[in-house]
Amino acid sequence: MTGPAQKLRTLAIANQKGGVGKTTTAINLGTALAAIGERVLVIDLDPQGNASTGLGVPAEGRSRTSYDAVMGTASLQDVAVPTAIPGLSVVPANQDLVGLETDLSGEAGRAYKLRDAVAALAAQLQAKPADQAFKYVLIDCPPSLNILTLNALAAADAVLVPVQCEFFALEGISQLKESIDQIRATLNPSLEIQGVVLTMHDARTTLSREVAEEVRAFFGPKVYESVIPRNTRVAEAPSHGKPILLYDYDCAGSQAYIRLATEIIERERQNKAA
Repeated sequence: MTGPAQKLRTLAIANQKGGVGKTTTAINLGTALAAIGERVLVIDLDPQGNASTGLGVPAEGRSRTSYDAVMGTASLQDVAVPTAIPGLSVVPANQDLVGLETDLSGEAGRAYKLRDAVAALAAQLQAKPADQAFKYVLIDCPPSLNILTLNALAAADAVLVPVQCEFFALEGISQLKESIDQIRATLNPSLEIQGVVLTMHDARTTLSREVAEEVRAFFGPKVYESVIPRNTRVAEAPSHGKPILLYDYDCAGSQAYIRLATEIIERERQNKAA
């Protein structure tokens, strides 16, 4: 007999800059967490729906999406789709999200719609045994600070920030930190940065090493030790509708995400104990 479900932990994967590996991190971190025994729900909050595609949910399989959950016409539990990975489900997305800003324009509390949906999910999970309840919600955010990202940050306990080890990566970092501080001051006082993950790292180049050093200097111990390498297999996997752990478990990218998942869980334990 298992005990009651533990408190749901919600992490938004966010960076205003595009192409830094947000979706890849959401897909593969969710898979890695599931692989080490956690139950995970990925919420695809990007109109492009790439996280849905990468987790094997085709466009025709998205009759209800995160749009419905944010608008309150369906619960997250209702729209969640199981993936091929045991313990991992996804709330898919499509182009309907493009109209969300307009659809919510007259609504009070429009930045809190997703928070309300996550709170309702957490309440539902309390009635379930721990081995059947989600432990983590990972929100894949679009690459801008629009109403979707605001909803994600208002709903999240913490932010996980992917930073690409390339030349322009550092441009947006201070801006992102300011945005998170602003969200904390206005929408979500308890929001914290869970950690910063370096992505697309090429140990052979001086640039990658310099960017990594600068990010570590800026964020200090918030930067995870685990670094996601630039890896062809990681880039190929989404086109096959598979996370990298299913596509090629033994490649460097897969092993990096397993290490990252382990590090995140350890950090969560330390936060809880503090």
